[in-house]
Amino acid sequence: MTEDRAAQASEPLAQATNYPLYVVTARADDELSGCLAGFVTQSSMDPVRYLVCISKINHTFGVALRSAGLGLHLLGSDQREMASLFGEQTGDLIDKFAALQWAPGVTGVPILSESAAWVEGRVLDHVSAGDHEAFLMAVVDGGGGTHPGRFMSSDATDFEPGHPE
Repeated sequence: MTEDRAAQASEPLAQATNYPLYVVTARADDELSGCLAGFVTQSSMDPVRYLVCISKINHTFGVALRSAGLGLHLLGSDQREMASLFGEQTGDLIDKFAALQWAPGVTGVPILSESAAWVEGRVLDHVSAGDHEAFLMAVVDGGGGTHPGRFMSSDATDFEPGHPE
């Protein structure tokens, strides 16, 4: 099957799926980065593991490759502005963390003060998953947030990616 045919065949399923959007954060040395991610899933219950896919064209991809951990933040339904910051801006041009409250987590990655919920994990491995890199993380910390609901992919249909393809 050609790539065009595969994309066409999967389009009905993709359009019918409404999944939550997350902010993924990473840190390598003094460089912070974060991006909006939709390809995220818990991949194991015992031990707890998450699979987080980051676009290879994002600034965050390069930082995540050098980061010991990742922060995974579920956004609340009222956090469109934060989703826009991490989804429509690029760390190549701006410091996304300058106006946000955050603290370093156990692995040193930025943990955002505002979210619906979050986990932090050590990066165990990563593998190419096509135009994204799949990072497997082992949870080391986490908590609830102050924002209700979930910001969903259907809430961001008008977003323009901050890092053009």
